[in-house]
Amino acid sequence: MSIDDLSGLRVLLAEDELHVLLLIEDFLKELGCEVHAVTTFDDALAAAASADIDAAVLDVNLHGRKSFPAAEALARRRIPIVFSSGYANQGQGEVWRDCPWLQKPFMVEQLGRALRTALRAAPAARPRRDADP
Repeated sequence: MSIDDLSGLRVLLAEDELHVLLLIEDFLKELGCEVHAVTTFDDALAAAASADIDAAVLDVNLHGRKSFPAAEALARRRIPIVFSSGYANQGQGEVWRDCPWLQKPFMVEQLGRALRTALRAAPAARPRRDADP
């Protein structure tokens, strides 16, 4: 699989709003991705630690809890991350500044670009331990 071709890419999608989850899931499928969708912080954390995935799209706020612990688990596994938020990149901090951020609402083309960017930057996607999230 090349970075430009997202067909077969296994993506963890963590999103707490069901209608938004369904829309993003449709976008990912349109891009050719296989989707592992979760709606809670605990499920996102568990999937980040062990799911068989190639990349992740994480809503920053999952029912009032920041998804950064899941992002840390993904980064330890060297899995590329795209963040999504209704609040742009507020709260991003220096730790995650190299990861693509999508402000909701976004289009399928923007999601595709963000995933490709994350895949290209995968080695740099690990968090810096000297900065606060």
